[in-house]
Amino acid sequence: MLFAPLTLSSPMKALLCTQFGPIDDLTVVDTPSPPLAPGKVLIDVKAASLNFPDALMVQGLYQIKPPTPFVPGAEYAGVVNAVGEGVSHVKPGDRVMAFTGWGGFAEQAVADAMRVTPMPPAMSFEQGASFVLTYATSHHALKDVAKLQAGETLLILGASGGVGTSAIQLAKITGATVIAAASSDDKLALCKSLGADHLVNYSHDDWRDQLNAIVGKKGVDVVYDAVGGPYAEPALRSLGWRGRYLVVGFAAGDIPKIPLNLALLKERQILGVYWGDSVAANPKGHLANMRELGEWFAAGKIAPSITESVGLDGARDALTRMASRQAMGKIVVTP
Repeated sequence: MLFAPLTLSSPMKALLCTQFGPIDDLTVVDTPSPPLAPGKVLIDVKAASLNFPDALMVQGLYQIKPPTPFVPGAEYAGVVNAVGEGVSHVKPGDRVMAFTGWGGFAEQAVADAMRVTPMPPAMSFEQGASFVLTYATSHHALKDVAKLQAGETLLILGASGGVGTSAIQLAKITGATVIAAASSDDKLALCKSLGADHLVNYSHDDWRDQLNAIVGKKGVDVVYDAVGGPYAEPALRSLGWRGRYLVVGFAAGDIPKIPLNLALLKERQILGVYWGDSVAANPKGHLANMRELGEWFAAGKIAPSITESVGLDGARDALTRMASRQAMGKIVVTP
């Protein structure tokens, strides 16, 4: 078994967060390659994707705060450079994808071996870097938490984003009717191309009327909310009898305060979605979900909606656009 290579001490380029603050403070620097340790995997990063938690984390607004300085970038894909003692499921030269919470916006990254997965042969590095967090989150939300059924109606807020676009594809596999809600016609066009049945532009004051015209008095069966803010309460009110409201994230910035009588009315359910903790709580279920997602990718039923690729020098501006909700689909960083 090959352990530490001779290149470990060589410098690499990375996007560095030296202290929590504005995204504009991030800088590309030359820094030593991360050290390898037992149970770890050193990866030559070929692609990393942007996720909304990345933008929150560098500002100190996320529930997890890594010690500074740190390299942001929650998920990435690349080639195994070396493995630490005790690692046997991957070896140097393997194509892998990893989800580590941070560290991906660099030429090399070290990941806990349990967070490294071999990539399907037909998957590109860009797709591998864009796959785990979004699809695993949406699959867990729709299958395990909401128990979405064929014939039900799903309203997705923030439908053009990373998790939103994955939710569209997975809901269509389930056989649900998808109502995609987003803030511009361009974003809704992307949703339509991915299979959304109905489109709602919630930048318009009449967006509730648009929604009611689609669902009528029956209401929506499930709401998938990755946005929060002022859209949350109207979306909750759109649920029909025993509808399920999935709390996925707060891209709008504000965490809404919901009157609990809205849950009592029509026996609605408000359900939290936290995929990261679900992996630890039900590892067998997570592995089963990942196998299913891999099969659907191989069959051509799902694929990340990659809309843009930037280098390390462009990652900061891309994060800024994501934080201000100007991005669509998945943006990929190629170090």
